[in-house]
Amino acid sequence: MPFFPKHSEVLVSALKKEEVLERLDVVTRDPNFLDYESRNESGYQFNGTLGIESFRISLVITKADSFLPLIKGKLEDTPSGSILFLDYTLFPGSVFFLGFWSSVTILLFFFFGFMADKPGFALISLFVGIGNYVFAWKHFMRKIKASQKIFHELLNL
Repeated sequence: MPFFPKHSEVLVSALKKEEVLERLDVVTRDPNFLDYESRNESGYQFNGTLGIESFRISLVITKADSFLPLIKGKLEDTPSGSILFLDYTLFPGSVFFLGFWSSVTILLFFFFGFMADKPGFALISLFVGIGNYVFAWKHFMRKIKASQKIFHELLNL
């Protein structure tokens, strides 16, 4: 099991690679967050970039969400459709903060447990770190389900 939240899936679609990219293009807008006029356009379900054989997208949101998955996809053609390889990961900023606070709580656990001889504070630090980590995994998995639902509907799976 990876330390940071991650999920992968492989989808088989009867649609050709070009058709999948066309469907994604219709519901994906370019993530230029400085262009205020395009941010207010409705009808888009994803922010991201589309390439010839890959894409990087995430759900359009109206408020900040640290556990929103970044969907990295690769497409391969087959004689009867296409295969999509999807990786769901946290955004790099969220990975940084989850790692940072996990490290801080572990350091506090060792400091209070061994140097300051305060086992109560050490246990509190440990439980806060574990709680933060479990919270991150659970909310990330919940957000994956929302992203998967929209993505699967888009491809009619």
